[in-house]
Amino acid sequence: MGPRLLLATTVLLLAAVAPAHAADVSCTLHYNMSGGGAFYKHSTGTGEVSCSNGQRLAVDIESKGGGLTFGHSKIVDGVGKFSGVSDIHDVIGGYATAEANAGAGNATKAQVVTKGSISLALTGKGSGHTLGVSFGSFIISERK
Repeated sequence: MGPRLLLATTVLLLAAVAPAHAADVSCTLHYNMSGGGAFYKHSTGTGEVSCSNGQRLAVDIESKGGGLTFGHSKIVDGVGKFSGVSDIHDVIGGYATAEANAGAGNATKAQVVTKGSISLALTGKGSGHTLGVSFGSFIISERK
C-alpha cells in the first residue's frame, strides 16, 4: 500500500470514527419549590425537565444560600429555560446563584443561574415574605 493510499484510508477511518457533535437541545424545567429561613436560606422542590429531542427527566431541586435574608417563599408552576445543553443529563448539577429580594404577598420572581456554559433562566409566580440578599447554589439532581 502506497503512502498516499494509506493516508487517504487513515483520514476516512478517522472521519467515520470521530463523534459527531450534537446540536444544542432546547430543554425546559417545570417546577414547584418552597422554603426560607433567617440568615441561611434553604428551599426544596421537584420538577421535570423535558427536551426538544424527546428526553424527559424527573428531578429534585434544592437552593441553598447565605447572607442577610429573612422570610419564606413558595413558587408554584415555575418554568426554567436551559441554554447550552446537548443532552438532558447536562442539566444535572450545581448552579451558581446570586439574588436580591424584597417582597410580600404574591409576586413574580425571575433569576438566571449558571453551571459552566449552561444557563438556566427561572421564572415563577408565588407567595411569601422575603427581604435580603443571598448567595449560594441551585442544585438539580435526578429524582430516584
